[in-house]
Amino acid sequence: MIKFSVVIPTYHRNDLLAKCLDRLDPNVQTLATDQYEVIVSDDGHEFTAEDMIRQNYPWVKWVAGLRKGPAANRNNGAKYAQGEWLAFTDDDCIPDAQWLAAYAESIKGTALALEGAIHPLGDLEQDFAECPVNLTGGCFWSANIAVARLLFDKVGGFDPNYPLAAHEDQDLKLRLEPITNVLFVSDAIVFHPIRFISFNNFLKQQPKRCYAFAYHARKNQNILGYKNALQLLISQYKFHLISLKQNVLTKNRCYKSILSIYMLLIGIPLILLFFIISHQTSKR
Repeated sequence: MIKFSVVIPTYHRNDLLAKCLDRLDPNVQTLATDQYEVIVSDDGHEFTAEDMIRQNYPWVKWVAGLRKGPAANRNNGAKYAQGEWLAFTDDDCIPDAQWLAAYAESIKGTALALEGAIHPLGDLEQDFAECPVNLTGGCFWSANIAVARLLFDKVGGFDPNYPLAAHEDQDLKLRLEPITNVLFVSDAIVFHPIRFISFNNFLKQQPKRCYAFAYHARKNQNILGYKNALQLLISQYKFHLISLKQNVLTKNRCYKSILSIYMLLIGIPLILLFFIISHQTSKR
């Protein structure tokens, strides 16, 4: 039986996806070819990766996504999986040649959920740069995780109500932790190129990001310790004030300082508004 089903959600990033798939080639990964499969779930509407995959990566299974966001796209890919384990990475990640072999070695233990290391590619000290980094564990970011398929199905997979790639992996972690330990596998490495986010794109995405966090806080408020809206408000202001102080005192952080100010003035009130609205809606 296939050990791992690698699930990659994609959306209009064929150039990056190709680099990811190059590293998952059976001639590159050290895990035996018959031990894994690769599934790309494609949410593209202007163009898709189907032709590219059929021509250049015939060993990859391409499936059309549901166009309902990253969480639903990952679930969609998982539906087609035949492996005992689901390994998730993103289309802009570059898996190490030992990635799957390291996970395979780790599943001999009792943990039914694993997270691997995420190493940045590029200079994160640049002002406009951002990149998830996970070198010591405890993050469980969807760019590099693996979950036993039966457990993934049992907890219902990713929650598709998250509108974008923000907090949906943390929500899954909270639902897995009462059932299994989450093991950090430092040798299961993916590399993540840094990306540069323009201020205009930040402004466009911020309302959805605020909604995603508010939804996450409302759904998991008992676990996260948010007994009411006031506690959420205080927690967020403390966090972003500390962030602002760190950014102001750090060289080349002008852009990130502006983002912290934006959150303090606009973002947190939006989060509070969405949190209150969702609370009132849930009581009906």
